[in-house]
Amino acid sequence: MKTFELLEQVFNGNPRAIARAISLVENNSEETPEVMKAVFSRAGRALVIGITGSPGAGKSSLVDKLAGFYRDQSQRVGIIAVDPSSPFSGGAILGDRIRMAALGTDENVFIRSMATRGNLGGLSRATVDAVTILDAAGFQKIIVETVGVGQDEVEIVKAADVTVVVLVPGMGDDVQAIKAGIMEIGDIFVINKADREGVLRTERELRSLLELSGGRPDGWNPPIVKTIAVENKGIEELAKAIDDYSKFQQSNQNIERRKAIAKWRLLELLRERLLAEVLSKNGTNEKLEELALKVAERKMNPYSAVEEILKK
Repeated sequence: MKTFELLEQVFNGNPRAIARAISLVENNSEETPEVMKAVFSRAGRALVIGITGSPGAGKSSLVDKLAGFYRDQSQRVGIIAVDPSSPFSGGAILGDRIRMAALGTDENVFIRSMATRGNLGGLSRATVDAVTILDAAGFQKIIVETVGVGQDEVEIVKAADVTVVVLVPGMGDDVQAIKAGIMEIGDIFVINKADREGVLRTERELRSLLELSGGRPDGWNPPIVKTIAVENKGIEELAKAIDDYSKFQQSNQNIERRKAIAKWRLLELLRERLLAEVLSKNGTNEKLEELALKVAERKMNPYSAVEEILKK
């Protein structure tokens, strides 16, 4: 299929074409720049919701119920589940789509698992591009569920309009772990599994941390929503909190935040392009294999190896 035919089908919301376009950007194929140039002009209308938090917090269940809530409102929903990837094959090793089997049969819901490909921030390089493709395909809500890897998940702000941080009661270290980075990026905090013991203590600790942070530069006061996702409780309240923050954003256009995100994206693409150019030079890949063996055998240190590649 030619690129312009693929794009036409993407803009018409064809699921197979959308899946193929995402695969192209995930594999960084030759068509990627052409595809992304075309979809960029069609994007910018969807609300992108990032769901992040510790493993076991019930993020997938929350995503499932939130997507179901939006579908009940006749909205088209795209879901990207960013999975940890095998360091050897690079493929996604979790099956979030299995947990969302009921939604998977809905033609107005598109679910895609993407591997992090070793990105410590919990986000795949191609996640931002996949979000843009779903946006251009006419999905009104796009939910990005990230790997629970602690404070490194601050990367989510680079893909989402609204960031939801999910916690569970009875995990004292959980609240402590979010002090460093996630506290700053959370637009909404969810205490899931709110039927568990310790929910009030978790809420109290969270409120005190928010007060100690001294408030956000934009003046937004992040709400705390209690949910029991498996019982579909608190989902409507969460959707309202997301809507409230979206309206707040629109009335307080923050061009500096958008500029910072755009700059990050440019640097990511530049880094990737420069690396590809270095590796494409004659003999560089062979040299890389040779030097990797030397480093593995401890005959050379990695810094000297990189310097040798750059000299070449």
